[in-house]
Amino acid sequence: MLQSIANSIFGSANDRYVKSLGKTVQAIASYEPTISALTDEELRGQTELFRRRLAEGTKLDDLLPEAFATVREAAKRTLGQRHYDVQMIGGIALHRGEIAEMKTGEGKTLVATLAVYLNALEGKGVHVVTVNDYLAKRDAEWMAQVYRFLGLTVGVIVPNLTDEERRAAYNSDITYATNNELGFDYLRDNMKYSRDQMVQRPFNFAIVDEVDSILIDEARTPLIISGPTDDKSELYMGVDAIVKQLVDEDYELDEKQKSIVLTEDGTEKAERLLEGAGLIEGQNLYDIANTQTVHHLNQALKANKMFKRDIDYIVKDGKVIIIDEFTGRMMDGRRWSDGLHQAVEAKEGVDIEPENQTLASITFQNYFRLYPKLSGMTGTAATEAPEFFDIYRMNVVSIPTNVGVQRIDDDDEFYKNITDKFAAIAKEIKKRQDMGQPVLVGTVSIEKSEMLSEYLQQEGIRHEVLNARFHEKEAHIVAQAGRLGAVTIATNMAGRGTDIKLGGNLEFLVEDQLGDMPEGPERERGIERIKEQIEAEKQQVLAAGGLFVLGTERHESRRIDNQLRGRSGRQGDPGLSRFYLSLDDDLLRIFGPQTMFARLMNKSLEDGEAIVSPWISKAIETAQKKVEARNYDVRKQVVEFDDVMNDQRKVIYEQRADIMDADHVSDVIEDFRAETIRSLVEVSCPPGTYPEQWDVERLKTDVSEVLGIEPPVADWLEEEAVEPELITERLQGLADAEVAAKLATLDPQNWADFEKQILIQTLDHHWKEHLSTLDALRQVIYLRSYAQKKPIDEYKQEAFLLFERLLVAIREDVTRMLMHAQVQAPPPVMPPVGLPDFITQHIDPLTGLDDSADQDAASRAGAMAALPAAAAAIPETMPDGSPVPAPESRNAPCPCGSGLKYKFCHGQGA
Repeated sequence: MLQSIANSIFGSANDRYVKSLGKTVQAIASYEPTISALTDEELRGQTELFRRRLAEGTKLDDLLPEAFATVREAAKRTLGQRHYDVQMIGGIALHRGEIAEMKTGEGKTLVATLAVYLNALEGKGVHVVTVNDYLAKRDAEWMAQVYRFLGLTVGVIVPNLTDEERRAAYNSDITYATNNELGFDYLRDNMKYSRDQMVQRPFNFAIVDEVDSILIDEARTPLIISGPTDDKSELYMGVDAIVKQLVDEDYELDEKQKSIVLTEDGTEKAERLLEGAGLIEGQNLYDIANTQTVHHLNQALKANKMFKRDIDYIVKDGKVIIIDEFTGRMMDGRRWSDGLHQAVEAKEGVDIEPENQTLASITFQNYFRLYPKLSGMTGTAATEAPEFFDIYRMNVVSIPTNVGVQRIDDDDEFYKNITDKFAAIAKEIKKRQDMGQPVLVGTVSIEKSEMLSEYLQQEGIRHEVLNARFHEKEAHIVAQAGRLGAVTIATNMAGRGTDIKLGGNLEFLVEDQLGDMPEGPERERGIERIKEQIEAEKQQVLAAGGLFVLGTERHESRRIDNQLRGRSGRQGDPGLSRFYLSLDDDLLRIFGPQTMFARLMNKSLEDGEAIVSPWISKAIETAQKKVEARNYDVRKQVVEFDDVMNDQRKVIYEQRADIMDADHVSDVIEDFRAETIRSLVEVSCPPGTYPEQWDVERLKTDVSEVLGIEPPVADWLEEEAVEPELITERLQGLADAEVAAKLATLDPQNWADFEKQILIQTLDHHWKEHLSTLDALRQVIYLRSYAQKKPIDEYKQEAFLLFERLLVAIREDVTRMLMHAQVQAPPPVMPPVGLPDFITQHIDPLTGLDDSADQDAASRAGAMAALPAAAAAIPETMPDGSPVPAPESRNAPCPCGSGLKYKFCHGQGA
């Protein structure tokens, strides 16, 4: 109460902060007359002037007013758009590393140019991160007019670029890219074998568009680069057959916690069935030998009893395709990990693809925290402000609209069941369409979209359905959702990033109607005609009340509801939003106060009758807050666990970089050898023991296995006053002499290159195995809570011990390989090493498309298309007529000279 009174008198903290930026906005405006008087050439010269001042010690903050005024003038001359004062406030927030919350249609894309230009002046690179490839290309082409006018270079990262193209884009002053492309390039760079193969440069500053989608919605899903493992199809199918024989009494299902466990009777029944099928050893399901079978049994349980077809996934062209829980879109190319996807494939009777082993991974939280300065912009961030600050240390600043919001947000209408609700929705949509008012209908799943579509068809209502099955048409459908009488059913905010303009979207209408027409007077007349048509329709739509946003169900997050509402009332347009709810809705059924609602609905409501009450809306919001808190805890836990791996990842990646940068690593190899010898002696000859207590045979065996030498240890023991230190010293001398003998006949540079390659490859191999071990540890560590121990603390301790073992294993393996290397003339030269065959896993929740496509994962046709015509021709044999030999690596260039990798050329099918 006191807080609301104080806010009404003094304004909220956000209001006061925005007001404090007014002086800076006035300073920017004061430069406008001077900047406007400059010629184009003089305006372009401002960039060089600013860079000189930066070199002389001027701070970016001191340049801000003049630089922002320069961008404003450049936008006027190139785009015909002048930044409003509220957009200047947004630009200041972005420059300060904050999140600018701006309503839909307020021009966030234009706002970003201010902070991007200012920070690009340093020449360290600025990344603008978008949620899909379409927006990356669109925004880069659109805003590049401003940047290039001012003398800056612009690059854009999209899938299937070559490394050279990526490197050029990253070396530009400004780089537009999707979050997936940036993250995968980081992981791929840290899998490469030389610094000149890497494409990214040191991180500087990033602006994340739709920051809530990227840093919140996707935060539970890491980016993963993986490779296939052995085929276990028979095991999946066998376990699936067992699970399908279980009945409801055999397991306990908790929808709220999304967990499923066998009951005692269910466990006994499963044991007997698995024993009969020969899938377990012995009679006890939980013997250590049956660990893998138990794991797959649990995954099959989830697949059969928790995952529903057409809600969690669909089956298309013989493949199981995941449906994103936030957006309801197909995520073609992404697979559930840990055997779950294979369990669903077994359930549906489609071909089972092998599981994948993780080669590299990172969460978006830890990737974006690599940037020294990070900012973001979105239409909805305030409800997640605590999370943004806790995880990313970014404050959310709500920027006022240029024109006041005219949209009316009605209270929710509550119905007894889903049938009554959908009947009411269809009736309301019919009424609105007859008035000519466009309606955007938001649903939470494909199933609900198609069910509602059937209702509308029965009522004879013309409509478009946009969901996971039809995402290809997404931008075009959403862009025209504001036309007269249009009805668009969209699953969970489909088409985000595309403006819904009343009367229609000029850009898409021109593309649809005049796409094939060449430039000329006729096309210009066509564009004028379309403009007149849009303006006429807009007036009719305004008279009908603007865009009506109709939500068919509340989402788990208030932010998603606000996104849906925000599509109406753009730039001061009138609009209306209303949600229709029922007791059958998932949110109320699982998280709401069920008993109270059930009593109210069953006793107070007649069939088809609705309740409209602010009290019900408040209760719904309370349920949403519960879910948001739970989801935040899940994401926070992901960050806590990934932070442990992230610390280790940084050490490994820094070591790789140091190795690649070094001219030679002989000093590191020598240290490895010395430490390995010390460890071998310490194990067999523990300090503080007598020689007769030493395990001499073990020492000889270990030394022979690791160092490849046969030392006269027995003779050394006959000497008086023999100590472990003396043995260590003598072994070191023998090993050094062995290496020196090898080097005497070799070119030192070739041997140095050989050592570097061995060191990096060994490090990569053990890091891959370490990731797999940490994944397994994370899945079982929660069991420590039964012993009153905190799982995250236990995980940290165990992960630290595993990391120490990792370092020891790398040290010993490198020493063993180099000591056993058989040297011949000519000296060993490692073949060109490319990246291994891998699968990139992550999906954009807003497009449903796999944005992780790359040259290694592309089809041969994609690889061919990227090459010049001359290189695309594949010769049948070598120039001398001999067969084409296979190189040692399938990623090496094909010996035939086509320019393709061997696997895309003569290695196909091999």
